[in-house]
Order: sequence, then C-alpha cells, then structure tokens
Amino acid sequence: QVQLVESGGGLVQAGGSLRLSCAASVRTFSRYAMAWFRQAPGKEREFVAVINWWGSSTDYADSVKGRFTVSRDNAKNTVFLQMNSLKPEDTAVYYCAAADSVSYRDYEYDHWGQGTQVTVSS
Repeated sequence: QVQLVESGGGLVQAGGSLRLSCAASVRTFSRYAMAWFRQAPGKEREFVAVINWWGSSTDYADSVKGRFTVSRDNAKNTVFLQMNSLKPEDTAVYYCAAADSVSYRDYEYDHWGQGTQVTVSS
C-alpha cells in the first residue's frame, strides 16, 4: 500500500512562489512514476506535471511550463513541485499521485494523496 501526504500549500500573492512536497510511505518509491494534478472549484481535475522513476525525465502542462518544476529525492521518498510566478488561475487543490508508468491521465494513477490547497490572490 502506498500512502502519499502532500504539504506546502497556502496563500500567496500573484507572482509569488510555493514549494509543494509529497512524502510517500513505501519501500519501492523509486519504482513509481510520480505526478501532480490539480482541481479548481467547479472544474475537472487536470494534469500539472510528471516525473519518471529516476527523475531523468519530466513533462508539464502547457499552462505551467516554464513556471513549475517537478523533482524527486528517492532517498527521502519525496517528490516536489516548485511553483514560481504564480497566477490566480493556479488556485486549486493540488494532488500528488503514483503510478507504475508515466501517464498524463488521472485514471491511470492508483495512489493519491489527500491534496493541499494553493490559493493565489490577485
């Protein structure tokens, strides 16, 4: 069983930065591709970023490309999302998720955290 716990969300002004963390309680963390999704009020959950098992490959939604960076520390069973130049439209609950392979589709992820709220004020 994989348990994921996000942290680092909060309230920030537009243009500011936040760093989200997702700690995994699993021995084989390095076997999982890790992704970040987000869901804004009244909207469907959407893909944000993904990183492969060893951190050698990443990809991003067009809306965050150049502003967000995903990384992982397999020794600490943790994945990060560094968010810079935040915009009000980035306001959402952010979830980390784990899967056996890299995917952009939320239904292909078997394990999810509880989410952390990010609010960007204008």
